[in-house]
Amino acid sequence: MAAVADIGTIITAIVTPFDEHLQVDEEAFVATLRHLAANGSDGVVVCGTTGEAPTLETPETLRLFDLAVAERPEGMAIIAGTGSNDTKHAIHLTEAATERGVDAVLSVTPYYNKPNRRGLKRHFEEVARATDKPVILYNIPGRTALDMPNDLLAELAQIDRIEYVKQANADNLAKVDGLRILAGNDDLLADVLDMGEAGGILVASHVVGPEMRRMVDEPEHRREIHESLSELFAALFCTASPAPVKAALAMIGLPVGGVRLPLVEVDEEEAAIVRGALERHGLLQTAGA
Repeated sequence: MAAVADIGTIITAIVTPFDEHLQVDEEAFVATLRHLAANGSDGVVVCGTTGEAPTLETPETLRLFDLAVAERPEGMAIIAGTGSNDTKHAIHLTEAATERGVDAVLSVTPYYNKPNRRGLKRHFEEVARATDKPVILYNIPGRTALDMPNDLLAELAQIDRIEYVKQANADNLAKVDGLRILAGNDDLLADVLDMGEAGGILVASHVVGPEMRRMVDEPEHRREIHESLSELFAALFCTASPAPVKAALAMIGLPVGGVRLPLVEVDEEEAAIVRGALERHGLLQTAGA
């Protein structure tokens, strides 16, 4: 099994910045990558849910993999989001990401078509066969309409190279034989760390990365930090992600553009929720807003 340091502990699911025409803004992507490295993240997931993978065309996805590997800050792990509900496409993205030199791949439960256990096992066997890098399973039934229970995860852990699970179902949060656990929701990070597990793939670390890093480095203060961040965690999911975190980044002085349909930017009420949480946490004052 890969060591935790191989893929990082505070891993941010990096947003994909867009310009005014909703084309990928490569300069802003690199700036965001550097911002994350300077603020507590030791890994990033490129083209995950927060990166709006469902609306990225394949050439855009592959270009972002290239860019992340080429511009990676020293010591930062690059994890490619290569999941799909089409096994053939997941294999293609996994092979392409591996060729480009990423450190690991994140593969979500196939969504919408809802395969049975045999289908899931076959799917992940083929994905794992397409790479020599660690594979992170991603269990998020709220988006996929399909949960992978812990006994199935333990079975999938027997497949070579499947080494981690990003667990976004709090009801399943427990140790799994053969897998390291990564928090799939920001509000699960403290629990996962208390379990002695690997860390998290996170969203709020875009704006409070140093504090989330302290949750790793200062376990005696972990619960206090968690409580102080709980309002912000909620605010960044007041509507479909990543619209709130993109709004938050603009508010603190790191604009990353809008979101692609069918997502829409935050409205006035949602922006007020995000702004209020940032203000109460002292982040806008820090940014000079």
